[in-house]
Amino acid sequence: MSQNTLAPAAQRRRERRFGLFSLLVLAVMLGVFASSTRGAQATFILNDARGQLFELPDLILPVVPTVIVLSALVAGIAARQFTRGFGSRAVVIVGVVALLFVIAFLTWAAAGGQLSVVGLLRGSLARATPIAFGAMAGVLCERAGVINIAIEGQFLAGAFTAAVVSSIAGNPWVGLFGGISAGVLVAFMLAGLSIKFQADQIVVGVVLIVFATGVTSFLNTQVLSGNPQLNSPTRFASIAVPVLSEIPLIGPVLFRQSLLVFGMIAAVIVLQYGLFQTRWGLRLRSVGEPPKAADTVGIHVLATRYKAVLLGGVLAGIGGSWWTLDAVGQFSREMTGGRGFIALAAMLVGRYSPVGAFGAALIFGFSDQLATSLQLLRVPVPSDLLLTAPYLVTIVVVAGLIGRLRVPAADGKPYVKQ
Repeated sequence: MSQNTLAPAAQRRRERRFGLFSLLVLAVMLGVFASSTRGAQATFILNDARGQLFELPDLILPVVPTVIVLSALVAGIAARQFTRGFGSRAVVIVGVVALLFVIAFLTWAAAGGQLSVVGLLRGSLARATPIAFGAMAGVLCERAGVINIAIEGQFLAGAFTAAVVSSIAGNPWVGLFGGISAGVLVAFMLAGLSIKFQADQIVVGVVLIVFATGVTSFLNTQVLSGNPQLNSPTRFASIAVPVLSEIPLIGPVLFRQSLLVFGMIAAVIVLQYGLFQTRWGLRLRSVGEPPKAADTVGIHVLATRYKAVLLGGVLAGIGGSWWTLDAVGQFSREMTGGRGFIALAAMLVGRYSPVGAFGAALIFGFSDQLATSLQLLRVPVPSDLLLTAPYLVTIVVVAGLIGRLRVPAADGKPYVKQ
C-alpha cells in the first residue's frame, strides 16, 4: 500500500492528537490561571539594565482578561482541529498553541510582580548553548552511522577538565582546550569500541557515561574538595557587540553574550552549510546510509566515521566546558544534570539537522531558564517541581512532536569492509 493511501488516516490521527493537546492546554489555562487571585496586573520589563539606544515602555497586562482571551483563541484552534484540521500546518498550529500557553502562564506567574523579558530570553539562549553543542555532536555521529549516547559523559569530562586546566593556567582558552581534549578522549573510546571492535553502540555509550560520571565524581571528592585552587577556573567574560547590543530588546539578548554562545551560533551555521552544501557533508552523510555504496565509489567508510565521532567529541567537549568556564565557575558532582540526554532529544526533535537541533535546544533552554525565573517570582509551585520543568518539556516534546523519523539507514550498524 502506498504512502499516499495511508496519509489521510495518519493525518486524521495527528489532527485528533493535536486537538486533544489543545484541549488539555485550554483546561489548564481556564482551570488554574483564570481562577488565580495572585494579582490584578502583570508587568513585563522590556529594557536591559545596562542601557539601550532608547527605552521601551513596560508591558502591563491584566491577568484574568488576558488569560480568558488567550483561552478563547486556544478553544477556537481546538475546534478547528477537530472539525476541519490544519493539514500540513498542524505542527505550526501546535507551536502557536504552546506559545499562547506560555504567554498566559507568564502573565499568571508575574501577577502582582515584574518579569524581565530580556533576562528571560538572554538566559534561555545561554542555557541552550550546551544542549545545542551536544545535539550537534549527536547529529555528526548519527549522520555517519554511529549512535552517540555518551554525550552526557562527554559533558562531564569536558566540564571537569576545563575547570582544572583553567584553574592551573589562569586562562579560559587553555581550559577550553582541556575540555575539548576530554570530549575527544571519550569520543575516541566510543569510536574505537563501536567502529573498530564493533561493540553494541548503545551499550558502549551507557558504559562511557557511567565511566565519566564515576571518574569525575571520584576526582571531585578526592582531589578538588581538598584543593579549592584547582576548582577556581577563569571564566569567559560577557561581550557586548558595539551598536548591535544597544538595540532595544533584541540587542541584549543576541549581542550581549559570552564567546561560547557566539561560538555555538557560528557552529550551527557552519555545520548546517557543511553537512548539506559541501562535498565533505555529502561524504559524511553517505557513510550513514548503506555504506557499501559509499565504499564502492572510494569513500573510506571507517575513517569517515572516526572523523565524524571525533569532531562530535570536540563539540561535546565545548558544550561541557560551558558549565565551568561560563555558567557556574566551578565543577561539582554530576553538575550537567542529564543535559546530555536532553541534547539527544533536541537532535531527534531537530530531525538530525543542526538548525533543527538548535531550535529544539532553544525550547529546552527556555524551559530551564523559566524554572529559575519562576523561583524568583515566588509562584505558588514547589521549587522541586519547578526544577523538573526541562525534563517534563522534553517528555512532552519528544512524545508529541517528533512523529515518524527517518533515521540514517546504517545508524548503529557496524560496517565490515569486504
